Amino acid sequence: MSLFRRTLILAGIGLPASALLDLAVPGSAFAAAADPRMAVRALGPADAKVVVQEWFSLTCTHCARFSQTAFLEVKSKLIDTGRIRYEYHDFPLDQVALTAAMVSRALPPERYEPFVQALFASQDQWAFSQSNDPQVELAKMAALAGMSHDVFQQTVADQGLRQAILDEQNAGQAKYKIDSTPSFIFGKTLFSGEMEYDTFLQKVNAAAA
Repeated sequence: MSLFRRTLILAGIGLPASALLDLAVPGSAFAAAADPRMAVRALGPADAKVVVQEWFSLTCTHCARFSQTAFLEVKSKLIDTGRIRYEYHDFPLDQVALTAAMVSRALPPERYEPFVQALFASQDQWAFSQSNDPQVELAKMAALAGMSHDVFQQTVADQGLRQAILDEQNAGQAKYKIDSTPSFIFGKTLFSGEMEYDTFLQKVNAAAA
C-alpha cells in the first residue's frame, strides 16, 4: 500500500525528522524507556547474524497476504532455526491501522506476534467490513487475546501511545526512506513490496554474505 494513501494522521507531529531520529530510532532505548509498550517486538535470537525489519500496516492487504503465505516459511525456516532476528515496526497508513497498532502494543509482549497474525488472517472481518464498526470488531479480537474492555478503552484513547507510534513511524521514514508497505530492511538494504519466500531468502543470504 502506498504512503500516499495515508490520511492526515501524520500531520502536525511537531518535531522535525532530525530530532525524531535522535529521540525515537526504532527499537531504541529511549523509546522503550519512555513507554515500555514501544520496546521492539521481535522473533528470533538477539545475536542472529542478520536482522530483518518489517515495516507494516495492519490494514495493508499486501502485508496480510505476505503474513499468510511467505512468512509461514520465513518463520519455520529462518526465525525458528535462529538464522535471523525478525523485528516488527509499525507504519500505520490510516486511523484504523493506527488504533490496531496501539492495541497490539498494549498486549503483553508474548501475545504481540500471535495477535498481529490473527489480525492479518481476519483483516476482511475487522478492518474492511461494510456492516461492522472496525473499533468494535477490534475490541472483540482484543478480548480474545485477554485484554479487558476497560484496558481496551484506555488504550485507544491514549494520546501518548498514539504519538509514540507516529513519531517512530516518522523517524523510520526519514531514516530509511520508506514509502510503502510492506517494506523490509535486510541489514542495511531496503526492499519494498510483497515477496515470495525464495526472494526473501535471497535477500537474507545477501545480507549475511
